[in-house]
Formats: sequence, structure tokens, C-alpha cells
Amino acid sequence: MLAPAAIALPAIAIAASGACIASAPEGIVRQTADDGSTDATFWAETGVPDPTLPDVGTPDPHAVLGANPSHGPFAGGQRVLIQGKGFASNARVWFGDTEIDPATLVPIDPSRVQVSAPPGIAGPVDLTVQNGDDESTRRTLAGGYVYDPIFAVPPSGPVAGGTAIDIFGQGTAWDPSTVAKIDLKPCSALTVVGPEHLTCIVPQGTPGSKTLSVASGDNSPINVLDGYTYEDSENGYKGGLSGKPLAGKLKVLVYSNFTGDPIPGAFAIAGTGGPGTLTAATDATGVALFDDPSLDAPRTVTIAAKCSSPISFVDVPVDTVTVYLDPVLTPACAQMGDPPPVGGKGAQGGLIKGELVWEGGVEFKKAPWTNVPSPLGPNEEQAAYVFLATTDPSATFYLPNMSLAVRPDDPGSIGYEYTYSTSAGNRTLYALAGIENRAVSPPKFTAYAMGVVKGIPVTPGGLVEHVYIPMTKTLDQILTLDVDAPAPGPKGPDRLRATVSIMLGNDGFATLPGGQKTPFLPVSEPVKFTFVPPLDGELAGSTYLATARAVTGPSSSAPLSVIGRLLANSTSQPIPAGGFVGVPTLITPAPSSAWDGKHLETTFAPGSPIDLSVYDIVSGNGLVRWTVAVPKGAHAIELPDLSFVADGSIPKGPVTIGIYGARITGFNYGALRYRDLRPVGMTAYSLDTFSVHL
Repeated sequence: MLAPAAIALPAIAIAASGACIASAPEGIVRQTADDGSTDATFWAETGVPDPTLPDVGTPDPHAVLGANPSHGPFAGGQRVLIQGKGFASNARVWFGDTEIDPATLVPIDPSRVQVSAPPGIAGPVDLTVQNGDDESTRRTLAGGYVYDPIFAVPPSGPVAGGTAIDIFGQGTAWDPSTVAKIDLKPCSALTVVGPEHLTCIVPQGTPGSKTLSVASGDNSPINVLDGYTYEDSENGYKGGLSGKPLAGKLKVLVYSNFTGDPIPGAFAIAGTGGPGTLTAATDATGVALFDDPSLDAPRTVTIAAKCSSPISFVDVPVDTVTVYLDPVLTPACAQMGDPPPVGGKGAQGGLIKGELVWEGGVEFKKAPWTNVPSPLGPNEEQAAYVFLATTDPSATFYLPNMSLAVRPDDPGSIGYEYTYSTSAGNRTLYALAGIENRAVSPPKFTAYAMGVVKGIPVTPGGLVEHVYIPMTKTLDQILTLDVDAPAPGPKGPDRLRATVSIMLGNDGFATLPGGQKTPFLPVSEPVKFTFVPPLDGELAGSTYLATARAVTGPSSSAPLSVIGRLLANSTSQPIPAGGFVGVPTLITPAPSSAWDGKHLETTFAPGSPIDLSVYDIVSGNGLVRWTVAVPKGAHAIELPDLSFVADGSIPKGPVTIGIYGARITGFNYGALRYRDLRPVGMTAYSLDTFSVHL
């Protein structure tokens, strides 16, 4: 996580647009200095002059006119298009006193250059452009870019709300009076971690970019007009445990996982059903409150509601539980009226258009694909594809449809045109260029060149143009994984599925065509991945992320044990892959036996220490799922009887019990999030499934 620099700042509002004209050396007339002339025309809401309109005319052959976008987080990393005059292919760019890494700079034409904003100090900074070492071409736009004094991580989340976000400030002095809002709606469960760090839960919203606002006491709020984006997606950062240590009071908040609306009349149960168990129903706002002196030690908390799947947290140590319940789509629930909405929300995405740009050609003209070899066979072709950074580092690489390929004969001004459709939000794209062969099954694609562009703001129904991806990275590295895999068991696992991807900071992961290997267990030699890019230039600050999955059968099924986050910044040394979590064994109920619906006992094979155990109990042909979170590993627990909850408990019949044992870096059970209940949030985990009947 970033460590923001401290600086005293006044409370300010950051506008989404606006620009000035660069100051020129003495004796040179600014573009707007002509007596009686009109101001430069700017693109709506961008602060950048429209290059399609005639030049306003000036004897100065060099100028800096604006930036699009004109503001961004002080952490840097945002794509910025700088508009001006007289830019050369060797243009250099400064944000304040910080010069941009030339490897991240894309000269487009004499009036535009694309850069990645460096980290900075909150507030306005000058933008300076100079061609090479020629100081006579140096021009500065005073206050041409503004670093926002606050930003959220993650910067986007589902419209249902409930996302747990961190808000970082620079020069702020947040205290218990601080209030954070998104689109004028206050965040809930706000915790002041420090004077420049907050955590809170995002309210329900509507699709699109919204104002992020933070205020303390009587001070004016700090606003960032597009500081958070609601999108129709799920990120796993919502829900879970929070608050202060349990000391007589407990608050339970219950919402629909698909609409974000509160669920009134849900049952909150503090206890396991025996003496001392407390039960409360949620009110119209979905809140149940307990105030009882017996709540002075960790307590199992279960939430169930009619026509919803239940969830339990064993030994809750804090005073706030926030849950999002999935609807149960049984015929009985449908008779109550329309089934709960589970899809088809009609979320509107946007389009990104730009070009893939190679180096080495004539100035401001497209260059050939010099870092991609020529095809050797009749079925081989040069091709490039654009991808969206994924949220799953172990995702299988899939070659897109050939209709989406970018070819060396495609049109473009300084590169090769592409169009990409994506959901709204702050997006990161990467492109891979190489040799493909569609005549074999499955099709083969070997990538030789790569490019990345971060910080692309996509609005619902919007079009973002002029997004240039520099194809400067050559995939010439070999990354080695030194695996200490678990021994094969009688049920499995019997093989290893190892992957490597590029972690692009907080922006997601780039999966690679050669990023998957599947040797059988035991593994007798290191696993090697070829065609991996070095982490410099536009990939500076990125990280290699490897995973190692000991799985069973060609479908990679359970029993399995997975190491999900092995990090490295260099290929010079092998990445050690050890610390697999032992596979679970269900003791009570015994596999293939009857279950009383209350008692569960599990042990784990030897392996890495376990932070969290998670039960995924499924019945009713998959319509009802009971999730149970248990701190630590081996355990014997008791759950309350939920049979009184109509269509909100596990129905009688066949039941499948899946058991995860998870190791989570920096885990704190009192701050558990829904993300921790899923493999995507686990550093390492094991899984096995068992069949019983109720």
C-alpha cells in the first residue's frame, strides 16, 4: 500500500476540467495574448484544445495547452494526454520538477504526447515539455495538472454498494469527526486509521463516476469529482466483520447481495442455539441491534432470512457484522412474487479506441513490428491482441477471436488501430503481439512484444479515444519456479498447475500465453516459464505473481492445495514455492452419512498454518448455500438450527460440504471481508468436498 507523503494543504475542491495556456520565454507571445482574439476552444470536460479546429495562430512554434484528464491521484500512474504545439519524437515531459520516464512516453504527433503521471504532491503542478536537450523549445503550463489530495482503493465497485475501501489523503488531519461521502451519501462503518488514512463501507449508488468527499469538523470538505466509480461488477471487498471488540453490544446489517437493498425481517442469531442464545429480527433498514452484558466474549453469529442463503461467522470478536445474502430461487419463493433479480441489470459499458505503437519509424509515423519475428510456416501470421487486466492472477489465458486481431496492415496514424469494449470504471489495458497459428487445435499464439497503459477512465456509454499502447516490451525473460509440492494422496492431488502473471499494481493482472504449466506430481525439477517481460519501463513497479496448484485430474478438481501469491521483482533467482496448506478431512459428519445440520468437525493434513476455515454447504440442487467462517484450522463447532426459517435453511436431502483451509497474508479475523471467504482473497488454501445427507 502506498505511503503518502505529508504536506499541509488547505481544503480544496478538484474540478474535472479546466486548463491554462503555457507561459513562454520573454518576447514570445502566448496563443491567447492576441488583442481581441477569442480564447482557445477546449474539448468538453477535458481541458484539452480540440485538435480538429483551426489553430488560433501565434508566432511561437512551441506551446503546452492542457492535459486530459487534468487531475489524478497523488499516487500517480494515470494515463495523461498532453496537448500543445511543436512536440518532437524526442519530447521530454516534467510534472513539476519530476521528469517522466521516457519509456512510458508516447509521442503521437507535434500536438500530442501521452504519458503516465508520476507520484506527486497534492495540488497543482506545472507541466513542462522540451524537445531533447534544446532548451529553446521548453514551454511550461502553470498549474497544468492537479494532484488530488485524496483517493480511494479500490477506486470502483458494484452499484449495490458494500465495498470496503481505503481512502488515503495527503496533508490531511482526519479525526473522529471525519465524514466520508460518495455522491453525497455517507459511507458507513468509517474508521480513522490515521490522520491520512480512512476505511469505510461504500453506500449503494448508481452507475458512473461520482464525487468522493471527506470533511472533518467545521472544515470545508475535500472533493474529487470523479473519485469513485460505480460499476455492475463484484469485487469481493464488501461485507464481513468490523468495529470494536465485542463488549455487550452487537450490530448486524443485512442486505441483498444483488440489489444492495436492506432485508427487513431477517433473523440474526448470536449463539449456537443453546442457553444464552440471543435472536433479533432486522428492522426496515436491515439492522438488528443486540444490547446484552453476556456479549462480552467471541460469539457465533448466524444470519438467515426467508428465501435467502444463510451465513455464519464462528467466534466473532467485534461488534459489527455486515452481510449480503444471496436469494434462493425456489418455486416457493417465486410464489411470493417476482423472483429476486439475479442478472440482466442492463449495465452500460464504454468503448476505448486507440493505436498500438512501435518504435523505430519515421517521426510521428507508424513503425514496423521489429520485435516480432516473421512467420515461418504457411499457417503462421503476425497478430496482436488487446486485453483487459484481470482480477484473477491464475486465470487461464484465452486467445481472443481472430476477428479482434490487430494486423501489420491495419490502418493508423502512428500505429495500428484497435477498439476495446469494457465495463465502466478505471481501466488498465495491455496488448500482446506475436505469431499465431489457427490451423492447430487449440490455436497457438506465441507472444514476443507487450505494451501496457493504465488509468483509462471509462464512463457508462462513453467513448475514450486516443489511447496509445507502446509495444516496447520484449518478452525475453525466463522465470523459474522451485516447487516443494505436497505428495500425492490416495484421492489426490496428482498433478501441479503452475501459473505466472504480471501484477500491475492495484490495476489487476496481465496473464500470458506461456503462463501455465501442468507437470505431474511429484515434481522432479524446477518449472520454467519462457516469454516473460522484464519489469522496467512502463512495467516498472509491477511484480511477477506466480501460483502453484496441486490438483486432481485433468479438470484440476479437488482435493487440491493452492499457493495463490508468490511475488518476485526479478527473474534472476528462482521463486521458491512451498508452504502448501494441508488438505481437509471431514470428521463430523462422516462422509456419506447423515448430518444433524448443526455439528461440524474437521482436521487438516500437515502443512502451512491455517488462518481461516470456510465451509460451503450446498443443497437443494445448488439453490441454497450456507457459508460458515471459522477462525484457524482444525476445529469442532456447533451451529444453530435454522429449520424454522422458511426457504432460508438447508433443505433435507443430499448435501455437499466443501471445506477450505486458508492462509491469508496480514489476516485479521476481526476485519474479515467477503473476499477472504473466496480463493481470490486467499494467499494459499486447500479444498476438498464431501457428500452427506440431511
